Amino acid sequence: MQKRHLITGVATIAFLLVALLASTAPVSATYPGVNGRLAFGMFVGGNVEIFSVLPNGHDLSQLTDIPGFNACADYSPNGRSIAWCAGTAPGIDEIWAMDANGKDQHQVTHIGGFMTFPNYSPDGTRIAFSGNLPGDSKAAIFVIGTDGSGLIRLTDDSSNSTFAVWSPDGARIAFESDRTGLTQVWVMNSDGTNPLELTTDPFPKTQVPDWSPDGTKIAFSSVDATGGPDIFVMDSDGSGATQLTSHEAVNFAPRWSPDGTMIAFVTSRDMPPAARVVYVMKADGSDQHAVHPGGRQLAPSWQPLPLDHETN
Repeated sequence: MQKRHLITGVATIAFLLVALLASTAPVSATYPGVNGRLAFGMFVGGNVEIFSVLPNGHDLSQLTDIPGFNACADYSPNGRSIAWCAGTAPGIDEIWAMDANGKDQHQVTHIGGFMTFPNYSPDGTRIAFSGNLPGDSKAAIFVIGTDGSGLIRLTDDSSNSTFAVWSPDGARIAFESDRTGLTQVWVMNSDGTNPLELTTDPFPKTQVPDWSPDGTKIAFSSVDATGGPDIFVMDSDGSGATQLTSHEAVNFAPRWSPDGTMIAFVTSRDMPPAARVVYVMKADGSDQHAVHPGGRQLAPSWQPLPLDHETN
């Protein structure tokens, strides 16, 4: 699929807005390392702000204080930065970035449309995200340099393509698309070529796919025969799908831990409909429990720390 360099402009994607507010979950890929903090969006008064917390639920810290909608948190591969989507005007979301402690907050994209779900490349120099440009009625996947330069469009068709996540080796990008009539998990080369549909069942996929740190597995959320959505894990070629959650609630936005032993996700179980909380579970689906109960939380990102990081 041919890449196109693009100019900026004003646009709004109803599809992405509905997906973001209805499912309330952002996206990202996981890179190897020691399990660090979890970052996620959470409703505070009339705003949504980015918070981070230790995996044991301690030391909750608010990172943003910006009027509007701040979510879609994604840690960089070295764990030192966070990209996120910020909606500071009606119908306008842009990609922003900051240090992991909330300092040096700055805008990365200046497109003027609804740009969401950033995902750092494995080398930390680029960010993939979903959005649209003037004249486009469908969501597309883009890549931009972390300095805001070199905007490139990877998908160019009449369907919606969203939730781009780089594989840990940087060779491929998993994403979701409705190009065959139903939203499924796809994979393509990191330059947008050779798209391949991985899931072909009769159930639509929801937010969001995520590669395991070793690149052999992909976690995703899907509606299933009992309703759902629930969390599944499959081999990176689309085979061997295994269901990890089974609950009369929404379960979405899976995120692998950097050491590959845990998966974080968002669920509404045992909560009022508006209260969705980040849970963690072992990679086999066992030991499911809340991280920091309370509030309405959006999808998490797990901070990778260097393998020689002192954990004590």
